[in-house]
Amino acid sequence: MRRKIAVYPGSFDPVTNGHMDIIRRASGIFSEIAVAVLVNPHKTALFDRAERMDMLQRAVTPWPNVRVDAFSGLLVDYMRANGITVAIRGLRAVSDLEYEFQLAHTNRILYPEMETVFLMPGENYVYLTSSTVREVASLGGSLDSCVPAHVAQALKNKFAKCY
Repeated sequence: MRRKIAVYPGSFDPVTNGHMDIIRRASGIFSEIAVAVLVNPHKTALFDRAERMDMLQRAVTPWPNVRVDAFSGLLVDYMRANGITVAIRGLRAVSDLEYEFQLAHTNRILYPEMETVFLMPGENYVYLTSSTVREVASLGGSLDSCVPAHVAQALKNKFAKCY
């Protein structure tokens, strides 16, 4: 059987249980998954690259075929440099579809060998976003069903510094 490597790119600021659901299911489909943290200098993240990578690394330990990496710039450049031809994208709701459709077609124009595979998270995570998690955390809400325990603690620590 031919090894098939895929990348699951995102900001993961922070990683949520929805992301984890996608990673878990993708790890059973592909030989190897590179969960790649996007470093975007035009956006201000709550957690820096190293913090996001550390949270992800701790979260993906159950899957030996999943590794954590980081990149900046175009996803297609990262994929070419790493010999990856499949990108995994999560689709939560119909509202994600148009943006993801445009992105997939643009990426294919830039890298014709690329395929995009869309996975839908479980129904418990359809409306779960990193921004919602950050907002709940900033207001002191419970994150037990939203993020891994170590991520919930990191969020509590981050927002404790704000008060």
